[in-house]
Amino acid sequence: MDFSWKIVIDAGAIAIALLFSTLLRAKVRFFQKYLIPNALTAGFLLLPIYNFILPLFGYTQHRLGELVYHLLNISFIAMTLRSAPPKIKGHSGGGVLGMAAGILSGYALQALLGLGLTLFFLPRLFPSFGLFLPLGFASGPGQSYAIGKGWESMGFTGASTVGLSVAALGYLWGCFGGIWLINLGRKRGWLEGEGLAALKDRAILSGLVPRDRERLVGARLTTDSDSIDSFSFHLSAVAFTYLLSYLFLRLVTWGLHFAGDTGMQLATNLWGLNFIFSAIIAILMRKLIEGIKLDYLLDDDTLSRVTGFSVDFMLAGSVAAISFTFIAMYWFPILLMTTICATMTLWVTPWMCSRMFHDNRFERMLMIYGVNTGTLSTGLALLRVTDPEFKTSVASDYMLSAGLTFALAIPFVMTINFPAWAATTGNMAWYWAEFGVAGAYLLVVLGIYLYLAKGRAFAKPGQIWYREDK
Repeated sequence: MDFSWKIVIDAGAIAIALLFSTLLRAKVRFFQKYLIPNALTAGFLLLPIYNFILPLFGYTQHRLGELVYHLLNISFIAMTLRSAPPKIKGHSGGGVLGMAAGILSGYALQALLGLGLTLFFLPRLFPSFGLFLPLGFASGPGQSYAIGKGWESMGFTGASTVGLSVAALGYLWGCFGGIWLINLGRKRGWLEGEGLAALKDRAILSGLVPRDRERLVGARLTTDSDSIDSFSFHLSAVAFTYLLSYLFLRLVTWGLHFAGDTGMQLATNLWGLNFIFSAIIAILMRKLIEGIKLDYLLDDDTLSRVTGFSVDFMLAGSVAAISFTFIAMYWFPILLMTTICATMTLWVTPWMCSRMFHDNRFERMLMIYGVNTGTLSTGLALLRVTDPEFKTSVASDYMLSAGLTFALAIPFVMTINFPAWAATTGNMAWYWAEFGVAGAYLLVVLGIYLYLAKGRAFAKPGQIWYREDK
């Protein structure tokens, strides 16, 4: 029978790797000491298999990337459909606006750095080369690949492979850099409250709940199983919302078709940001459900289980999807630029977040660092180490900020081809115009930062993490 087993094989391979990595975490002290997530270990276990063994049988990683793409959107929808966390009266952490500023700082600083470093390699490199830093690090492989495909038609040979290589390295920096920040924060006392308690919990270190400990309730039934299983009901709500986001993007693509080549290029880029549209549709869906008084049918803990499943499989699959062949082209500028960019992000993010936010500073920093080096999945994976049940408002604030971030990022997306036009027209004014766009973003971020940080904005500038004097 002519059935496709590709998704079953990929899911089965990830499942086996997750089970084995869970055993390693429980038995091997190294994985406990450095708090390495099981999904990250699983991804690296699969990495050589997908690169060296499966290709011998004609099995590629292409559809594995598709699986990761859909899981990213599903995790966003499941989390957004949850009820909003209760607000703390009289306490402001600069949540939504601060999260948007943190993400936009990645776009601005990484774009300026990339454009500046590219100057040293001209004319050997295509002028757009450096923009793969914000595309690969702050946007992710989907956006980087899609825009790279467009640049190939403008003369940038192998642009899509460069984009995937930068995104892959950014993902690695996000995972290992994030773990380093978690351990550094634990040692230096940056982490406080429930986050610190989670790290000290032996069950968190081993990854397994001890035999003699009471099992926590992970989900609650909201339907009668005789009619429909509660988990099936929640999965249906998530799947229906995802279908609506797909139809909405199809409608947007159809509308942009009338704008010619420019519109179609923008439409292609928007599909790489599908998780934002998924979140917007999920927000509207949640408002509708609350409006008709049926929100009691959605259980937050069950939706958290859907999110957790998606994040685990997504993180493992993302690492496994890295192709070593992507590193072969332009290896020196890729390695140089990504190393400098990652080092900058590793220092700027805690410096900025520790001064800008007033609550859950460490968790917010982890989320922003993960997103600015990998994708949403990286940020969520790092956040889960200190906030396993997403009890803080960090993830919710990020999702609420997604719409604002997307709106503010539209000029960046619209001008992303400026350096490529410099190559096709021979007029470097387009290149410097993109410098101006990135500089304008940095000024906007600086303004928001000064507004939120106030007197702490430049306090103790030599310290990577700001702490109030006691």
